[in-house]
Amino acid sequence: MKFNHISFPSSDVNATASFFVRHLGCTVSDFDTSKILKRHDFDIVIEDAADRAVQWPDNFHIGFELPSAADVLATYEDFKTNGVEFETEVIRHPRGSRFFCRIPGGVMVEINTREDAAEAYRAGFGRA
Repeated sequence: MKFNHISFPSSDVNATASFFVRHLGCTVSDFDTSKILKRHDFDIVIEDAADRAVQWPDNFHIGFELPSAADVLATYEDFKTNGVEFETEVIRHPRGSRFFCRIPGGVMVEINTREDAAEAYRAGFGRA
C-alpha cells in the first residue's frame, strides 16, 4: 500500500492552492469549486469550505521533508519574504531542523529535514 492523498477543507481554496503551487512545486487542476494538487506520487485535495467555519486542532499539521538544513533555512527565508504566517522560527531539533507555518486556509505546515537529525531519527519509512 502507498500513500495516495490528503484532503482538507479551506475557506479560501484559491489562496491555499496558490501557496502549494508557488512554494511547494505542486501543479493544480480544478474539481468543481475544489482544487486537486499533484506533488510527486500523491495528491492534495483542497475542498471548498467557503460556506462554513474551518477550525483545526492546535497540533494538526502536514509535513514536507527537504534534503538539507540549508534547504529548510532557504525555504524559511523565502516564506518570510513572501509574508507567510509563522508558528515558529527554524528549530534545531533531535529529529532534524524544522519550522511550522500557517498557510492560507489555516492549515499548519511543517517544513523539515532529517539531514541534521540525531542518528536514531535519520532513517524514515522505506529508508535505511
